[in-house]
Amino acid sequence: MLIAQLTDTHIKPIGRRAYERVDTASMLRAALDHLGRLLQKPDLILLTGDLVDEGRPEEYAHLREILLRIDIPYLMVPGNHDDRGAMRQAFPDHPWIDGAGFWQFAAHEPGWPVRIVGLDTVEAGRSGGLMCDARLRWLEQTLAQSGRPTLVMMHHPPFVTGIGHMDDIGLEGAAALSKILARYSQIELVVCGHLHRSIRATVGGRAVMTAPSTAHAVQLDLARNAASMYRMEPPGYLLHWWSGSGLVSHHVHAVDADGPFPFFDDDGELIR
Repeated sequence: MLIAQLTDTHIKPIGRRAYERVDTASMLRAALDHLGRLLQKPDLILLTGDLVDEGRPEEYAHLREILLRIDIPYLMVPGNHDDRGAMRQAFPDHPWIDGAGFWQFAAHEPGWPVRIVGLDTVEAGRSGGLMCDARLRWLEQTLAQSGRPTLVMMHHPPFVTGIGHMDDIGLEGAAALSKILARYSQIELVVCGHLHRSIRATVGGRAVMTAPSTAHAVQLDLARNAASMYRMEPPGYLLHWWSGSGLVSHHVHAVDADGPFPFFDDDGELIR
């Protein structure tokens, strides 16, 4: 199974750019087209939050239109820029919406070797995330239902990244979440968004990764008082491949590059 993870797409209304500079819609289209040209077609796409920029219905309508260019199923969770109500109106066919008010689900289709658990870390009115008691209970109950290899998807990462202004809007309740992760060895990987960068950490003994944005990147500055800035680095996404015994993750630059070129000539000799 091959799973693509796209995140922090920050779609604006048609004709608008994020921060007056970033053409997020064109960049997402380009990323989806790039993904469609992969030698191996993904079986599933995960969208890990900040799907749109201001949570407006017209932004979700624009996102849904863009997603029509792919014929790959997708799962999504909200980020701090999203609005659950507007998401539900735009994606009423999303089949795993939790009835308690959070956008949470456990998904496993026939033939999938991995179970996907989606967590909602959004706290309305706040940029930072929250794993409250209700969400933690739901996660524990959901993990206890199946020992199948599991990938957990969420927006806010449950670890300190070193990028100070982003850690200031990190995840409250991360310590309690870590204890739950430690109890369930079937968790192969936790994937997150929010940071607009590819970062890896270990939480509760489990591998946790954030994915690059399909749009702008958060400036890499590990000074505690670093300014909140972004850069126009190459957009990207992650590919998570089920090897038969675990998940292997690849960072992909969503740009066309020269190649491929052979390492060896027609006689089998290394080209020097």
